[in-house]
Amino acid sequence: MSGGVSRAGGAPRGLTKRVLVTGGAGFIASHVIVSLVEKYPNYVIINLDKLDYCASLTNLKTVSEKENYKFVQGDICEPNFIKELFETEKIDIVLHFAAQTHVGLSFWHKLEFNYVNVYGTYILLRAAHKANVEKFVYVSTDEVYGGSCDKEFDESSPKQPTNPYATSKAAAECFVQSYWERYQNRKCCIHGSGLQKRNFLYASDAAEAFLTVLKKGQPGEIYNIGTSFAVSITQLAKELIHLIKNTSSEAEVEHWMDYVKDRPTNDMGYPMNSGKMYSLGWKPKVSWKEGIKKTIEWYQENFHNWKNPEKALEPFPVAGESV
Repeated sequence: MSGGVSRAGGAPRGLTKRVLVTGGAGFIASHVIVSLVEKYPNYVIINLDKLDYCASLTNLKTVSEKENYKFVQGDICEPNFIKELFETEKIDIVLHFAAQTHVGLSFWHKLEFNYVNVYGTYILLRAAHKANVEKFVYVSTDEVYGGSCDKEFDESSPKQPTNPYATSKAAAECFVQSYWERYQNRKCCIHGSGLQKRNFLYASDAAEAFLTVLKKGQPGEIYNIGTSFAVSITQLAKELIHLIKNTSSEAEVEHWMDYVKDRPTNDMGYPMNSGKMYSLGWKPKVSWKEGIKKTIEWYQENFHNWKNPEKALEPFPVAGESV
C-alpha cells in the first residue's frame, strides 16, 4: 500500500481498479467523483458517505445511473462495517475526504471532531492495510500549518493548528504517515551475498510428513523430510518483491533490496535426500508458486496481530526481545 496526503455499482467490462471515495457527498469530493466516473469508465467508483448535515447527492445526479458508480451509505467509524466493505468491494485505491469540517462547530464539539476525523481515519487505515490496497490518499487542510500573513508554507512546514478542526486533521495526518513509515517503507534485508540457498517446504506438506512417520515409520530409523526444490535468498527476495509490489521492473525490485552484513556463520545450503520418506508414500504436494502465494496471503492477514510485528523485520534481533 502506498500512501499520500493531499492538502486542500456495477462492474463494467475491462475493469482495472476499484476506487473508494469517502465523504463523496461533500462539495469537493463530489466533483472528484464525477471526474473519476467520466474519465475512467473502466474504474468502479464507490462513494461512501454518512449523509450528515453538510452532505448532498445533488452534484452526483449526472453520474448516479452510470454503470461504474456506486453509492454506499455508512459511517467510517464503524470498524465491522468498514472491514466488510473492503472485503466485499475489493478496494484497490482509497481517497479519504470524509470528515467533520466546520471550524466554528469544532470549538463546541471537540470530541466528535476527534472521533470522526482521527478515529475514523485510523479505522480506514487499518482496513486498507489489511486489504493491501495500492494507494491511500488522505485529504487534509491548509489549516494544519496555522496562520500566517507574511510567509509561504511548503510541504515540509511544521504543523501548528490553531483550532480544534485543524488539530484533528493534523493528528489524522500523523496516523497516515505513521502507517506509511511502519508498514510500507521497509526494505527486504538480505544477509551477506544472498547466494546461500534454502529448500522450502509448505507447512501442510511438512505436517503430512510427520503424520506419515507416525503411521509408517520404523522405530530407530531416521527420515529426512524435505524437498529437492531450492532457491537462493536473493532470488526469494526478488520473487517476494515482484508479488507484493506487483511490479515487473528490475530497477524497482533492486530498490527494495537491502544487503546487510552477514551473520557470524551462514551455511550455503542444506540439500537433503528424502528418498527414504518417499518410500513411505509421502511426497510434497504444494508447488513453490502456490505455496509462496498462500504464505504471502497468510502474512498479510495475520502479521499485524503479532505482539511486536516490526521486530520481525529487523536484520539482527536483539537477544531477550520477543516478537
